[in-house]
Amino acid sequence: MSRGFWGQGVTRAVAMAWLVMWLMVWAGAALAHKSSDSYLTVQAQGDQVKVQWDIALRDIQFAIGLDANGDDQITWGELQQKERELQAWASSRLSLQRGGACTFTPKALQVDEHTDGSYAVLAWAGRCPRDAGPLSLQYSLLFDLDAQHRGLLKLDLDGVTHSAVLGPQSGVMQFAEATTAGAQFVQYLWQGVWHIWIGFDHILFLLALLLPAVLLRRGWGRGGGGVRGVSRFKDASLSVLAVVTAFTLAHSITLSLAALEIISLPSRLVESAIAASVVFAAANNLVPMVQGRWLMAFFFGLIHGFGFASVLTELGLPTGALVVSLVGFNLGVELGQLAIVAVFLPLAFVLRHTRLYQRGVLVGGSWVALLVALAWFVERAFDLSLFWWI
Repeated sequence: MSRGFWGQGVTRAVAMAWLVMWLMVWAGAALAHKSSDSYLTVQAQGDQVKVQWDIALRDIQFAIGLDANGDDQITWGELQQKERELQAWASSRLSLQRGGACTFTPKALQVDEHTDGSYAVLAWAGRCPRDAGPLSLQYSLLFDLDAQHRGLLKLDLDGVTHSAVLGPQSGVMQFAEATTAGAQFVQYLWQGVWHIWIGFDHILFLLALLLPAVLLRRGWGRGGGGVRGVSRFKDASLSVLAVVTAFTLAHSITLSLAALEIISLPSRLVESAIAASVVFAAANNLVPMVQGRWLMAFFFGLIHGFGFASVLTELGLPTGALVVSLVGFNLGVELGQLAIVAVFLPLAFVLRHTRLYQRGVLVGGSWVALLVALAWFVERAFDLSLFWWI
């Protein structure tokens, strides 16, 4: 009796830990918005350096304020009024060194349109103490305000193209005149892993598809009723394998086509469709419409591939190692995805027979995912802000 009591206690503890972890994923997803990116282009030829830095107006507004009259519209006049403060703020968060600190002179401020809104374009020209050797870069824009912010760097160093994603753990980097295919592969591999880990909508879609993998449905009832846990781990593994393989194959196709600029779709359309895919996957858990979840994984995976390609498109694939970089990024996405599955599947299998999983996680979790994704869809499709507090 004591062993049974403790066994039940351990099961409940594991179940609660799983539920807390799952709710934390939902909470993070609920607060997630379009990732904050800036686009940094650096051309260094000898001791001459040119910099162009595109920073989203919404990020500048968040950091130093631009909307003087509070009408939620940023005008050219309001941006000009803040130009000196903007230049000082941005320059304090970027430094280049080649034999010492490079010095810069700002050029005229401009505005450009990206797929996700308006950006201020800062342009600088400068010189470095040396005309050869490695170039060091230190980047810290918005890291104190938004840990998810990334700088997408495209660097031309004496005719050799480099690219990188600059984040809190990769804000300081050094680049040599030449780079190996192996180094390029590792760089893009890590960027692929990181991109899936910070892609809350991608993760939520994948988890919504995987939730029923450890369950068998006795009938096509509503609300998750009539389900039981699978008898063998192998059965759940095969179900997960089918979903992951279909998702991988599909997004690999469109990721490659988009990254190579063979097919291009508007960012708003892609992001809205990704949100819609989460809505459908979660709704299918509540009111089953499609029995083959791998079919959903493949169909919507084609759309998610365009989302994965957004980083590669902005970074630009290096011509000297185009295939290596593309394969590295795609493989990184798969490794990040498999890491999520490796955490999810054993825990879900342990809890598959519990009412907490069958009702709380499957049904409750699917409802939360559906509502969060529906809010994402409205925000992205109609350019609204429902999560007004972030």
